[in-house]
Amino acid sequence: MGIRVLLVDDDPLVRAGLRMILSAADDLEVVGEADDGATAMAAVDAHFPDVVLMDIRMPGVDGITATERLRSRDPAPQVIVLTTFHADDYVLRALRAGAGGFLLKDTPPAEILAAIRLVHAGDAMLSPSVTRTLLGTLAEGGAADRRSVALDRLAALTEREREVAVAVGAGASNAEIAGRLFMSEATVKAHVSRLLTKLGAANRVQVAIVVHDAGLA
Repeated sequence: MGIRVLLVDDDPLVRAGLRMILSAADDLEVVGEADDGATAMAAVDAHFPDVVLMDIRMPGVDGITATERLRSRDPAPQVIVLTTFHADDYVLRALRAGAGGFLLKDTPPAEILAAIRLVHAGDAMLSPSVTRTLLGTLAEGGAADRRSVALDRLAALTEREREVAVAVGAGASNAEIAGRLFMSEATVKAHVSRLLTKLGAANRVQVAIVVHDAGLA
């Protein structure tokens, strides 16, 4: 069974381009489209997508609000936000709302397909090409307060869980973490699952944000 994808963007040309890209993959299926956050909610109810590709800046209900609403559902679809280099603050807000990652609108087709598969598998992280730029916003205003809160949250972890959290914050996959810390991938997955619970995080991206807030990345 293929990965069911919903396209949400107010530009019909962007949606058409994404649909064309995804149609080339045998394991991905575009099950619907929406042109703003409000219609996205109805489309999710109608089509039950596994992954939603979500634009941020749209009329009506924006992508950040829609992401937060979708991620609060049970079950909740995974969300990848779409943005540009100049929307770092918007992307950070979307990631805090529960998005599993993001893509730039000029991302090569092969990377778009790979990102969807990674997010669906729960092993997604921020795009390496813009991670430093995006997370640089974490150093701005209120950093001291965020650091204190983040360190308090991380204090609940065991030493091994903390090591895994720092590796997640660096963008490492489960396989890479297993190699670095000399453990099996199954053990890494178990640690990540516990991290999500202990930190109250929706996904790996939110774990990474806590790590960066704490100044440990």
